[in-house]
Amino acid sequence: MLTISFYGVRGSTPCSSPDLHRYGGNTSCVVVEGEDGDPIVFDLGTGLRPFGENFQQDAPFAGTALLTHLHWDHVQGLPFFAPIHRKGSSLDIYGPCSDQQCLSEAFDTFLNPPFFPVHCSELMGDVNFHDVVDDEFQIGPARVVCRPVPHVGLTNGYRVEWGGKSVAYMSDHQEPVGNPTDVADSVLELADGVDVLIHDAQFTEAEFAERPHWGHCSIRYALEVAHQAKAKQLVLFHHDPMHHDDMIDQLLAEAQEQASGLNIGSVVAASEGLKLTLD
Repeated sequence: MLTISFYGVRGSTPCSSPDLHRYGGNTSCVVVEGEDGDPIVFDLGTGLRPFGENFQQDAPFAGTALLTHLHWDHVQGLPFFAPIHRKGSSLDIYGPCSDQQCLSEAFDTFLNPPFFPVHCSELMGDVNFHDVVDDEFQIGPARVVCRPVPHVGLTNGYRVEWGGKSVAYMSDHQEPVGNPTDVADSVLELADGVDVLIHDAQFTEAEFAERPHWGHCSIRYALEVAHQAKAKQLVLFHHDPMHHDDMIDQLLAEAQEQASGLNIGSVVAASEGLKLTLD
């Protein structure tokens, strides 16, 4: 059995208001857990903080994070993850380096005064960085496939196969301008026949037309990826900060109607507290 838990589902920036409470305002953080092995965390957004509240105050943590890229909304949760401030905790972070810095150097840059009062090296738990791009590796019982995904700057997408089930995660994905049926081979490889595809769905078509090079995609394009990959379930993710609860309800209903003719098993919208169980 595999459980997928959503702790942060918002894109770009954390946000808070009464009309966002049902879907939530924390940024990207999704946790995959099996019956054996330590948890695997997709991204280190502000949703990492509430995930840390699941552990007893004196309990050390052991797990792995698969980081898509280094934009703020995907990394800013690390120093607020309570278990990493405990001796005996360990977190292995896999993610892409930049042309200028490896992953550990990048974290040393922004998790450091004057940008933050605590340096990365001062965290009491062990944080280990692993630069990966276009790679495959094993994490305990799970097989991980990492491939580049079109976005602004080097960005990874991931596929995790664990206990006979599969999850693909592409939080930020640039839709090709002018060719809404063109999907990168790397993306289709990650999503091929996957049980659950968690995919960028930040923009409506009108919003994408206004911001075509911001590195994201329309909900319609997320459906196209799921259709071409023959994904069993699509989870709309990385909601725009301006999309309130009622709007996401409406967009989800429209997406579900469109999906009926695209051979997609089901479509749901990610929300904080959502748990998917794959038996």
